[in-house]
Amino acid sequence: MNDPRPIQNTNPDHEVDVVTDTDTAFTEPAASAHPGHNETYATLVWRRFRRSVMGMIGLVLVSTLMIVMLFADFFAPMDPKFADIPFSPPDVIAFENPEGEFSIIPYVYPIGDTGEFDPVTFQPISGVDKSNPTPTGFFVTGAPYYLFWVIPANIHFFGSTDGRPIHFLGTDKLGRDILSRGIIGSRISLLIALTVVALTTTIGTLVGITSGYIGGAVDGWVQKFVEFVLAFPQLPLYLALTSLIPVTAPSNLFIAFVIGVMAAIGWAQLSREVRSKTLSLARIEYVRAAIAVGSSDMRIITRHILPNVLSHVIVAITLAVPTIVLLESFLGFLGFAVKPPLISWGLMLQDTSTFSVIGSYPWILTPVVFVLITVFAFNALGDGLRDAVDPY
Repeated sequence: MNDPRPIQNTNPDHEVDVVTDTDTAFTEPAASAHPGHNETYATLVWRRFRRSVMGMIGLVLVSTLMIVMLFADFFAPMDPKFADIPFSPPDVIAFENPEGEFSIIPYVYPIGDTGEFDPVTFQPISGVDKSNPTPTGFFVTGAPYYLFWVIPANIHFFGSTDGRPIHFLGTDKLGRDILSRGIIGSRISLLIALTVVALTTTIGTLVGITSGYIGGAVDGWVQKFVEFVLAFPQLPLYLALTSLIPVTAPSNLFIAFVIGVMAAIGWAQLSREVRSKTLSLARIEYVRAAIAVGSSDMRIITRHILPNVLSHVIVAITLAVPTIVLLESFLGFLGFAVKPPLISWGLMLQDTSTFSVIGSYPWILTPVVFVLITVFAFNALGDGLRDAVDPY
């Protein structure tokens, strides 16, 4: 048995601190309660990610885009199919009432004819019409829609309180509101991008891990097939395959075919990256120890290799989404991605096909801003995650 009495100093020339069981009981928890000892890998990644200013900006923008995509009809101030004046310029927003007094809720002043004519061209001069302002507000009643395609609703986040049409970004060649169509179009563009990335990530990860872990002849044949897929020129192949769909095909079938074509070609690069990481992980000591004790291949892949590959896969996802968004916008501009009556950013850019339209109505280029914001948001998020996951 341990002697509970304190240890006494038997040598009077040297001083020794007295240590008791009570002192030990109070000192041990203090040492184990250090805040850095219990941090998980996810906590460390989040702590490093918060230091990245661009990464946090990207996270906020991506979260906002996801919310707008889910509740697009609620955030759209107008019915995207409502036709008004073609090529109408953006309305003027001012925080003052018609009397010139400051107002918290902004007023929308439409652009109309001033009654004056240009002295050279004798064309009517348009300007701000302050005689007939449109009051605005939040959570206003507007065009009816179905929330999540099931729940009927007619409340919009922002819009006119008297029901008159407002165009914050102007109208297109058919008089449809560009802002509303851009918000609704985010649903199709981002849905295509997220679906394609989900498919390519799943296929590429499975093929890469399987090829790298099994090795041998299987790895050789799989890599030959991957090189065969990567050898195709992607853009001509996209155009050739999407042109096989007849013009009279339903829009949903056309989108499904486009998603299938993008996913069938886009998984190969990720599989090669995952394979290289799997080859390096398979030689690590704890994986060899798991093989030595008789663990099954499925357990080794799911418990030891896949968790270490996921960090790279997550970063690859955030960097692949803007690539698909740009590709969909380009194909939509050429008429190979989305067909009316569906709306996407690429389809909206078809109105900018002529230089005369861009020169006369520059606001028609607004869908480019939606694409740029999306690409910047996901790239910033991906860069921040890449630095947080692998700071070295």
